[in-house]
Amino acid sequence: MVYVDGFVIAVPKKNIATYRKISRIAGKVWMELGALSYVECVADDVKKGKSTSFPQAVKLKPGETVVFSWITYKSRKSRDAIMKKVMKDERIKMDMDNMPFDGKRMIFGGFKSILEFSV
Repeated sequence: MVYVDGFVIAVPKKNIATYRKISRIAGKVWMELGALSYVECVADDVKKGKSTSFPQAVKLKPGETVVFSWITYKSRKSRDAIMKKVMKDERIKMDMDNMPFDGKRMIFGGFKSILEFSV
């Protein structure tokens, strides 16, 4: 079963086009270096909850939307090797002061699959 890196971030709506442009480049890099899939999703039916929710998790501010992303790999070992290469790739070097989102509110982590269905 695959290994998954998952991400949830708040992106200002005015920066979605810039975020998409950066994501398109990043996705190509990840796939070229061995990822099985790279997915970026923008909130469509995401409401603030009473106890927990995606908006609460990223401390969503007015004018922002939630982006949910994941990358799949053959294994954790494969992910670790790919990430080393990705971090060295010049195509995705970014100025941390000019990111189209607040990286301090990013939620991310690596996950082992326990069940998979696909078409």
